[in-house]
Amino acid sequence: MAEFMTGLKRTNYCGDLRISDVGKEVTVCGWVQRCRDLGQLIFIDLRDRTGVVQLAFTDKTEKEIFDKAFSCRSEFVLAAKGLVCERSSKNTEIPTGEIEIEVTDLRVLSRAQTPPFEIVDESGTNEELRLKYRYLDLRRRPLLNNIMLRSKVSKVARDYFAENGFVEIETPMMIKSTPEGARDYLVPSRIHNGKFYALPQSPQIYKQLLMVSGFDRYIQLARCFRDEDLRADRQPEFTQIDMELSFVDVEDILEINEGLFKRLFKEVMGKELETPFERMSYTDAMNNYGSDKPDIRFDMKIQDISDLVKDCGFGVFTGAIENGGSVRAIVAKNAADVYTRKEIDKLTEYVKGIGAKGLAYVRWVDEPNASFKKFMTDDELNAIYERLGAEKGDVILIVADKNSTVLSTLGALRLMVAKRLDIIPDEFKFLWIVDFPFFERDEESGEWLAMHHPFTMPKEECLQYLESDPSKVIAKAFDLTLNGIELSSGSMRITDPELQQQMFRALKMTDEEIEAKFGFLVEAYKYGAPPHGGMGIGLDRVVMLLCGADSLRDVTAFPKVQNASELMSACPAAVDAESLDVLGIQLKQNDE
Repeated sequence: MAEFMTGLKRTNYCGDLRISDVGKEVTVCGWVQRCRDLGQLIFIDLRDRTGVVQLAFTDKTEKEIFDKAFSCRSEFVLAAKGLVCERSSKNTEIPTGEIEIEVTDLRVLSRAQTPPFEIVDESGTNEELRLKYRYLDLRRRPLLNNIMLRSKVSKVARDYFAENGFVEIETPMMIKSTPEGARDYLVPSRIHNGKFYALPQSPQIYKQLLMVSGFDRYIQLARCFRDEDLRADRQPEFTQIDMELSFVDVEDILEINEGLFKRLFKEVMGKELETPFERMSYTDAMNNYGSDKPDIRFDMKIQDISDLVKDCGFGVFTGAIENGGSVRAIVAKNAADVYTRKEIDKLTEYVKGIGAKGLAYVRWVDEPNASFKKFMTDDELNAIYERLGAEKGDVILIVADKNSTVLSTLGALRLMVAKRLDIIPDEFKFLWIVDFPFFERDEESGEWLAMHHPFTMPKEECLQYLESDPSKVIAKAFDLTLNGIELSSGSMRITDPELQQQMFRALKMTDEEIEAKFGFLVEAYKYGAPPHGGMGIGLDRVVMLLCGADSLRDVTAFPKVQNASELMSACPAAVDAESLDVLGIQLKQNDE
């Protein structure tokens, strides 16, 4: 039977006690990590969220308390009162290893069954089982520390923005469905049968309305929802450090966010960041790294060799160029020993799997061995080696195709090869990506599509090309990346009603579409809208990088798995017919 804490009140957390506390009478509470019965001596490691402390039961301990300690098992919940003493056998592996508590009162607050897996830091249990018992998995120190660090990041962010004049405002969780780039999660209305709310993909429209309202600087740790396929760095629900600022331009927004990360790294990680962060145009990022979120911790840039091979005898190269594509390469320095012919064949299969037709290569052991050597002259080959700066010991990887395929393929190869060669430094490298194209051409239809939401402001000097030449329009948009992971996106917003209408026309939206989706925002802009812009930082991704975690699941208390289900509570789940009837919903049966 469980006991009560009558007469006991926790005075200290387990992990906070130190040698300076010797002689103090304390009461601690927590879970049993381990019991050691040495006959006339029992030790219990008691664990709470701050750490563990050793409880000692000796021949001086009252028999009733000693017997109670003898009955304890792993994961029992205890309250223990006693005197902090210096340990005769110290443990330098833990912060509390110099002391122990000689227990004078012990309460068993809750007994525990044997858990389905051992609660230890390095668990070999498969993730599916641990997610099913997530409340137990969260007791493990690595996960617990991640969640604690996430809490600290949130607090530091709130403090920083408050000090810089931001007002924290909550925006609605049930909103009108508007296009944001992914599918909405829809919520049926009982009162308005046949109509639906949407869960917000972001607070975009509401935070812009707050600028119209005059709140000047808004901040929110906003919950966001997107019904899209999941992966290691994506969850269907996530948190943004969301902000919007009035009477500013791009430089102001970048500066305030660099200040945030400088504060975060100092207070959370104990590291000093150098600011301002490096900046790179979207075009340079794609051409040099094959990605709009490049990892710049290592070199291995993509290089264009199209001009060197446009007249060679290798049809794979010349055909790609004739069709408007290009031939580009990366050089893996000192990689010839690692990348044997067999290993390069594996890379070839990999690039075919992500859309490329194949992979040409040069492996330079004693002399350069090019897979396309018989189609080219020695002068042509030497020109390639000289352009690329290749030398003995290197491996050159070459892709020829349409530009988008070449760049994305070499961008992916660059990361894969760098990881295999273990050449990525363990450091944090922030990078602003700026000067995004406003439109991108759809390769199938040939139409120009918006790369950003329809309220993104184009650069003033590009306005003349909105309808005549969309390829020349550059957005006042910016992304912040860290070690090859996108942390945030932002932009300046359109506030001129006439320009907004012009933008809608450029996006081929009808008046009916505009009114149905954005009518209330367009109307608001008629009443005086200040110039404003903002961005949203992925809190989950920031914490994942700071923790060195492999997945967002490791920094989310109750995450979803790849099919967007939660194994612990078994959601989503079916609901009864009566609940659906009230909502006016009838389920369509799938044909088997």
